[in-house]
Parts: sequence; C-alpha cells; structure tokens
Amino acid sequence: MFLCCWLALVALIPTTLSINPGVKVRLTEKGLEYGRQLGMASIQQRLKTIKIPNMSGKKRVSPIGKVKYSLSNMQIVNVGLPKSAVDLVPGTGVRLSIGNAFISLRGNWKVKYLRIIKNRGSFDLNVNGLTIATSMAIKSDETGRPAVSSVNCAATVGSARIKFRGGASWLYNLFRKFIDKALRKAMQKQICPLVTRAISDLNPRLKTLNVVAKVDKYAEIEYSMVSSPTVSKSSIDLSLKGEFYNIGKHQEPPFSPAAFSLPPQINNMLYIGMSAFTINSAAFVYNKAGALSLSITDDMIPKRSPVRLNTRTFGVLIPQIAQRFPGLMMKLLVKTAKNPVMTFEPNNMTVQATGTVTAYAIQPNATLSPLFILNLETSFSARVFVSGMRLAGSVDLNRMDLTLGTSYVGEFQVKSLNNIIQVVLKLVVIPQLNVQLAKGYPLPTLGKMKLVNPQLQVLKDYMLIGTDVQFTG
Repeated sequence: MFLCCWLALVALIPTTLSINPGVKVRLTEKGLEYGRQLGMASIQQRLKTIKIPNMSGKKRVSPIGKVKYSLSNMQIVNVGLPKSAVDLVPGTGVRLSIGNAFISLRGNWKVKYLRIIKNRGSFDLNVNGLTIATSMAIKSDETGRPAVSSVNCAATVGSARIKFRGGASWLYNLFRKFIDKALRKAMQKQICPLVTRAISDLNPRLKTLNVVAKVDKYAEIEYSMVSSPTVSKSSIDLSLKGEFYNIGKHQEPPFSPAAFSLPPQINNMLYIGMSAFTINSAAFVYNKAGALSLSITDDMIPKRSPVRLNTRTFGVLIPQIAQRFPGLMMKLLVKTAKNPVMTFEPNNMTVQATGTVTAYAIQPNATLSPLFILNLETSFSARVFVSGMRLAGSVDLNRMDLTLGTSYVGEFQVKSLNNIIQVVLKLVVIPQLNVQLAKGYPLPTLGKMKLVNPQLQVLKDYMLIGTDVQFTG
C-alpha cells in the first residue's frame, strides 16, 4: 500500500517558474527498498481477492459419451511474492517487477455422465512462476497533491499443478489439462487489474500530503514543487518551495532563495535540505504580523534577579528618571525594527536582529509615560533539532549593542544600561522566544510518517536532515 508513498512528494504541481527551491528532498535507493517491502503487502492482499467464476460445460469422452462437468466455490487460499524489485528509470519514473510468485487455489468439482453416474470432490491448484511487471506514472491533481496510476502492466502465469480429491481418478484425469489451462487463463485476466487497483488505492493516502501546512495562528508553510522531479539511477530529487506565508495572504518577501545542492549521501532513506531562505521567510512573516515584539513588566523578571523594572533601579543610572518619576514601576517594549536574518555556515547558525527597546513609566492611573527609545543590535547563536515531524530550535545571545534613539528625559550614558538590558534579554526575552521556537514547524510529511534516527548537519547556506522513515499506518 505504501510502495508509492515514497513518491508522494514527487508530483506536486510542476511549474515552469525558474526559481530556486527553499527545500530539497532526496529519496535514495534505500528508501525505495523500504517502500517496496511495504508495497508488496498491499499487492499481496489485492491478489488474494482474485475471484474465479464457476465453470461448467460438456465434453465428449469416448467410450462413455458426453460428460457434464462443473467447477465451483473456487477461492484463493495463499499468495506468495518471494521476489520483487523496484527500479528507477532515469528521467521517467519507477518500474516494479515481481517474479517467482505463486498462487494457491481451492475449489469443488463435479461430473455427470451416462445420465445417472455422478462423481464429485475437491481440488487444489498451485500456480507457480507468476511474473508481473508494471510501470507507474505520477502526476498532480487539482489540489497540487500527487496522483498515481499504472502506465502499463504485464502478467504471465507459469506452470500449474492440480490435485483432485474424491471420485474416479481416471475420470478427472481426462480433464486435467483442460482445467489447468482454463483456471490459469481466468487468473491471468485479473492480475493486472488488481495490481492497477492496488496502485490507485494509494491516491486517498497521497491526499494527506501537507502541501500547505499550518504552523500557528500567524503562519503556514508551503511545500509545492517549483520544478519537475529529477530521477536518476540512484535517487529521486525534489525541489519544493519551502516558503512561509501569513495565513490567508501570500506575499513574497523582498529576497529570493539562493541555489544549493545536496551532497551525494546515500546512507539514509531520505534527505531533506532546508535553506536559510526558508527560515528567513519565516522571520519576514512573523515580523510583518507584528509577532516579534514583547511587552515586559517587573512581574516577568525572576524574583532572584537584583534588576527590577522600576524607576528606582533605572534612576541609579539615569538620575533624572528617579527625579521626574519617583517610585513608579516601568514597562519595556522590545520589538524588531526589521526582519531578522539567519546565516548558515558549516556547524554554525547565526541570527542578526535589529530592534528597539522603548521604556515607559507606569503612572498610578496606568498611563504610560515614555522615557527613552534605544536602538538594539543583537547577534544570536542558533541551534536546530528535529522533534517528531517538526523542525524546532533555540537561540542564545552572542552580542548586544545599544545606541540612543530618542530620550524624553534628557541626555544620559547609554552604556550604563547594557547590564540591565542584557539581563532582560537573557531572563525574559530569550526564554519566551525559545518556548515558541521549541514548538517548531512541520516538515514535509505524508500520512502517519515517522522519522527514525534523524541526524542534522548545518552546512553552507542550508541544513541537511538525513533520516530513515517508518510508516505506522
């Protein structure tokens, strides 16, 4: 049933847009082999549904004259597919071949001759040397999800051995060759339609592909194809858009994905390359949605911290604050001024963020009195990891630079606030940011797909996930 699950990502909407992908996916021969193993179970179940209609007729047999015969209640009792292979056809698709298969059938027989003489019994038919060869085509449906179909199929039934039980052996031996041929012919007619149906059964499952996957209330990520898949002798390479959008509004960011190539690795079933463009498109979306801002009050600062958000603490460094706003609590608004930018270097991920810190004194009537606005330049080291079927992350502060944007309380030394703002970033802003980053965003997935022992590498301009895969249903 899952033979083509591996191909689910192959046939999203192929377009003629000459743009670079944000995400690349590579399915290796190891992955195809796993798909073959799963697919054989589906085909085997389909072949077990072969229905042989009752057969009857007359045959003149010397010296007893015409003999009426019938075969009934014929059922498949076993199907074996001991040898099969799936091959990539470069530039085309996938070919499946099955050899040395066998089918066992059981039924009843009955003959009548000389008007009054009847014989009946049961029989077993074992068909060996069954071969099946089929090619599969993959296209996109109207929703941008893949649909599979059988391009061609050929089936050959080899030798058959029938064993009758009951009745006179000399009688049914007269019909042995005839029955062998008739039953093999009846089975052969049904094999390819059943294989084709097994392939078609995949289509409802392929509709589970998350072409557009919701991340949260702000964003969704699109995994549609930007070009046709590339089929080589050893892998299928897919180029996916891999771009974040605001929910319900697909606006392109003011930057484009850079070209990148996956390394020639084959140890895992599946490789997923995520470019810096994908992460930066997320930053564009969240910044545009106003989600990259945080209002901070004193109750958000851990009690153990000596730094408090009030005019007494800040008044030690900026006396005019204590003089003009004595004994008041304060509020800080930290927000980005432009889109954060992430860069990937081997074994290193860095986020550069530019923002502002606006300080307010909270009046007894809850009115906010602005005190100053600081320009904030920060650098964060980032870590990414796979969590289930999502890519998650966390950040740590590397560097912070402050400059004065606007002061409503007169001149003061900005450097005197470095320690306070660092404490606020490390104790409040970064922990809350990491809570959100730990939720992650969906990877391209199909049905009940599970990643097995994923390993992540950070390379130049992209990260690479190498993983085996397991389908749980």
